[in-house]
Amino acid sequence: MNIRSMTGFARVRRLRADGEVVLSLKSLNHRGLDLHFHTPSEFDAYEAGMRAVAKRLVQRGHLEVRLAVQKKGAASGAGALNRPLLEAYLAAFQTASDDYGVKGSPDLNAAFRVPGMFTSTTEEEPDPAMGEMLVALMEEGLAVLNTFRSREGAEIAAIILARSESVREGVKKIAAIRSRSQEVFQARLKDRLSELLRGANIEPQRLVQEAAILADRSDIGEEIARLEIHSNQLDEIIKAGGEVGKKLDFLLQEMNRETNTILSKTNGIGDIGLKITEMAIAIKSDIEKVREQSLNLE
Repeated sequence: MNIRSMTGFARVRRLRADGEVVLSLKSLNHRGLDLHFHTPSEFDAYEAGMRAVAKRLVQRGHLEVRLAVQKKGAASGAGALNRPLLEAYLAAFQTASDDYGVKGSPDLNAAFRVPGMFTSTTEEEPDPAMGEMLVALMEEGLAVLNTFRSREGAEIAAIILARSESVREGVKKIAAIRSRSQEVFQARLKDRLSELLRGANIEPQRLVQEAAILADRSDIGEEIARLEIHSNQLDEIIKAGGEVGKKLDFLLQEMNRETNTILSKTNGIGDIGLKITEMAIAIKSDIEKVREQSLNLE
């Protein structure tokens, strides 16, 4: 069983002759695969390769990819000063000050935080070795991330299996009550047929049809059987592993539908109905808790 949650974090580093590259990965819940890259502009040429790795190793989730570079002998993000941009910044500051009558002096610290203020002196061609290193770093980071997500996924799977067992126990209890309550269901059917026959001339064939419809509306045997089957299918999906989130979503809808039908059919049949209602509500609670946990699974 290999089930992964969609939430996790990983950080990996790679030392190079000219400094250090740090890759940070954070994943959150999402209906599909949603990739967001936050990398320095000089690494734009390598994003496609890193994106391909992410698509290969992650099926679902909102994945944020951040890349930071610390070069030896330079402050983080430092490079040649972009003098034209700085001069334009200072000129714009002075113009705004004159036009609006606002006194003040330009803040170099603020200016230096403007994107592009520090740039490389030359535009370099993409380096194949750098591309290979970033792909390898991405694979390493995603391996760490998926280990984290698998560990959390195993914990969620254990919770879901426990809730599934609780559903089966509830179904068994309802089935036991149903087996002891046939007289009540028969009495309910008899009363409804009496109401139907009161003061009316009905053909025997029509009477048989109505009796069959009323019997079907009163009995919960099929719902009990299907609910037990669905609970077993839930276990099978979890134990098979892989991408389970979407499969669970459909199955849990079916389980909720069967439980709602049990509640509607047992309404108004006295104490037995109240006992079944209490157990069915508990089953609905277990199903909802499974649904909440399943939203975290890939």
